[in-house]
Amino acid sequence: MTTLRLAIVGAGPAGIYAADIAKKAERGFDVSIDLFERLPAPYGLVRYGVAPDHPRIKGIIGALREVLDGGAVRLFGNVDFGTDITLEDLQQHYHAVIFATGAVRDAALDIPGIDLPGSYGAADVVSWYDGHPDVPRDWPLEAEEVAVIGNGNVALDVARILIKHVDDLMPTEIPANVEAGLRSSPVTDVHVFGRRGPANVKFTPLELRELGEVRDVDMIVHDEDFDYDDQARTAIAANKQVMVMDRILQGWRTRETGAASRRLHLHWWARPVEILGDGRVEAIRWERTEPDGLGGARGTGEFREQAVQAVYRAVGYFGSPVPGVPFDEVRGVIPNHEGQVLAEDGALLPGVYATGWIKRGPVGLIGHTKSDAMETVEHVLTDAGLWWSPAHPEEQAVDDLLASRGVRFTSVEGWHLLDRHELALGEHVGRTRVKVVPRDEMLAASLGDPVA
Repeated sequence: MTTLRLAIVGAGPAGIYAADIAKKAERGFDVSIDLFERLPAPYGLVRYGVAPDHPRIKGIIGALREVLDGGAVRLFGNVDFGTDITLEDLQQHYHAVIFATGAVRDAALDIPGIDLPGSYGAADVVSWYDGHPDVPRDWPLEAEEVAVIGNGNVALDVARILIKHVDDLMPTEIPANVEAGLRSSPVTDVHVFGRRGPANVKFTPLELRELGEVRDVDMIVHDEDFDYDDQARTAIAANKQVMVMDRILQGWRTRETGAASRRLHLHWWARPVEILGDGRVEAIRWERTEPDGLGGARGTGEFREQAVQAVYRAVGYFGSPVPGVPFDEVRGVIPNHEGQVLAEDGALLPGVYATGWIKRGPVGLIGHTKSDAMETVEHVLTDAGLWWSPAHPEEQAVDDLLASRGVRFTSVEGWHLLDRHELALGEHVGRTRVKVVPRDEMLAASLGDPVA
């Protein structure tokens, strides 16, 4: 064999990095790589999971685009694995597959009332304001007071987008339906709840600093939350990031408040225990917690309530099963050893690999995704004894298969057409870009069809 035919399912950072690493690796054979993506556009959560007012993070797309534009990888967009193409199909055309399907669902929060109308997962609203084509165009922004549960960057993103004046989002790529929805929002107060203290948050300093720079929004913090124990003081002294965030928060304690039209309240040592309401969300009930001396929190038996009309849980993402592939329902990942997928009996599953969040769970940043991909790709390239023996490894056979099934698939060139279309929409209204939301419009622009 002179060429390894490799399929990668998922064209987000994990999949694209895996393709790039495989192409650049030292090996004694050629590698031909096809990327399959269920959406017409690539880039995964960088396009559909990063808040629109974070252009610095979205700049990662530049590095990913270089990989796709290099011409060494083929992209098949608008191809749904499990429907348009199956594991059995891949076995006929490739020697191996890497699944890089990420984690796009919300992790569960098992408390009474969490399923009341007005209670949502953060991943869903993120998909809405990021213009994901597979979520409804409208979002029910009817609450004056909102609760966000979680102390990570996603919680901050959701809180910031909900409390921010929409005029301050107009330099971004937000779609027209998102602008309209946010303009109609009556929100005045957003409350963010975390079960541990200010020294234990999962934010990054930049996210936290940006939050305090939002126009016409008072930052409300509570002195009782800053009674640090020895563990917290040690964490602040030993970790520069924690030290910076503590400095930011201490600054907010001395700010004058009362002049802004909106308020963002940060509640620590607050463990939500119930969502209250008669038919829909009316309040959130939480238990006041305290340090346990080990960096965690324990309950105090003191309970409080805050009136809210909507709740967003931002307690983490969770992976989804991949058709025909083993799945760990508890951890939300494909079971694997260093990216080598494991069968139910624990044996290595020939030809099948995983990388990114579907491999390790939804933790870590882009840097972790690269090292993760390196580990997986190393196994792919050295596992010749586990590769499949495809009957039709020629590249054109895949195009023919999809065409025979009536799949209207896009390509790297198609993404360039959609990209130019979005930039043109932005130019028309004095913005850099306006993201296209409807899938049929995305597909038409990608295929060079007339766009209504």
